[in-house]
Amino acid sequence: MGAPSWEELADLALTRVRRAGAEYGDIRLQRRVIEHMRGEDRRIASVDNDEDSGFGVRVLYRGAWGFAASSVLSLEDVPRVADLAVELAKQAASVATEKVRLAEEPVHRDRVATSFQIDPQVVPLERKASLLQETMEVVHQRANIVRSTAELWWCRDRKRFQSTEGTVLDFDLLAVNGSISATAVFEGRCATRSFHLPYLRQGYELIEETCWPEEAARVAREAVEKARAPAVEDGIYDLVLDPEHLSLTIHESCGHSTELDRALGYEANYAGTTFLTPDKLGTFQFGSPHVTLVADNTEPGTLAATGYDDDGVQCQRWDIVREGIFVGYSTSREVAPKIGDSRSRGSNRADGWGSIPIVRIANIGLVPGTASLDQLIADVKRGIYIEGQGSYSIDQYRYNFQFGGDAFWLIENGRRSHMVRDVIYHGITPEFWGKCDGVADWSHRHRYGFITCGKGQPVQSGWMTHAASPALFRRVHVIRGGKGL
Repeated sequence: MGAPSWEELADLALTRVRRAGAEYGDIRLQRRVIEHMRGEDRRIASVDNDEDSGFGVRVLYRGAWGFAASSVLSLEDVPRVADLAVELAKQAASVATEKVRLAEEPVHRDRVATSFQIDPQVVPLERKASLLQETMEVVHQRANIVRSTAELWWCRDRKRFQSTEGTVLDFDLLAVNGSISATAVFEGRCATRSFHLPYLRQGYELIEETCWPEEAARVAREAVEKARAPAVEDGIYDLVLDPEHLSLTIHESCGHSTELDRALGYEANYAGTTFLTPDKLGTFQFGSPHVTLVADNTEPGTLAATGYDDDGVQCQRWDIVREGIFVGYSTSREVAPKIGDSRSRGSNRADGWGSIPIVRIANIGLVPGTASLDQLIADVKRGIYIEGQGSYSIDQYRYNFQFGGDAFWLIENGRRSHMVRDVIYHGITPEFWGKCDGVADWSHRHRYGFITCGKGQPVQSGWMTHAASPALFRRVHVIRGGKGL
């Protein structure tokens, strides 16, 4: 007799939930496979292959949640875990002061699979290792380089979601990523320059379509230039920010601030709440008219475009900020009714079978404008062009912040000149976005993903993508980081 199917296990769990008198229940069964290969200084330093599987049962009983999970996918453990989730929900209901009411959602029966050309699992390890070693050899061809890294990563999730409402969803999701870094030393000063392929839901073709030798040579050259560069002078500058840099700025100042559970005060322990409370919805001036931020969990290839979230809600597209005005949140079936919405936006996701779903940032992107990058730079008399991500800090209301970057070039009289280093800019979220004076067009748009977005206790890692074209911000306060070092 073979192992029970996921369908059998799901039916068994939900039968127990129904018999217990719960008003709602769901089960997520998941198997995850991850491979991560890392090279350091011309050698392969590690190859990690991880495989994990299990299931989680969520129950709503008299307006209160219960959740339990197990790594044992058996006919014996599934009913035990389902009964435990029911018992936990009953205990929570006995002390709850506020009852959960779920927004309505149609019943769905569907299968979602990532479209890809090359399965990374079938690509020989020797081929991947050769790519990384050859890449690092290129990095070390440049004088003053003292360290290099090159990495490949992929993850495949097979999952089944089934609820007492009749929704049945099967998923086969793939994501791929790669990166390079080079560290240079000049007169005792170190500097690192990086290249990151975006985390995208594609196959190994994302790796093969990238010109690794070209990127390796570039990051090595720019690492040396960065080490030689003078420190920035404190002052007021116009900033032109590239898409990779903007992805982090969007994530921290716009993504987390527009999660509705934060706005309601439900999420406060991990990184705080938000200044964007529901009374500001539809009226608050978040940015300039150049700023339109759209949440799009339907765009193919992006991390949150999974077809459906972990509430079984179909993924959607909606506005977060429209021409500068704050107009939308990321929501779940639980919190959407709190602001009068009849349907969730489909942004409730868990980081695995052992975690309960929580509201997560959507794929929020800055809508492109009409300018070219050259035109944005030409319109700057004294400024800085920033590429890539660096250090950042933001307060518990997602209001006051500071950001660094990976590389910086001085802009003088409309032309990008030499590199500078140690650039830190700071501001207040609505004031900063109010200084946006132009966004480059669609031809400059790029997407960058996150797989380590921390939230919740116990902490979970969320996945989402932020797309942008370069954007111009006027009169931003810049300071030199690392003073005294």
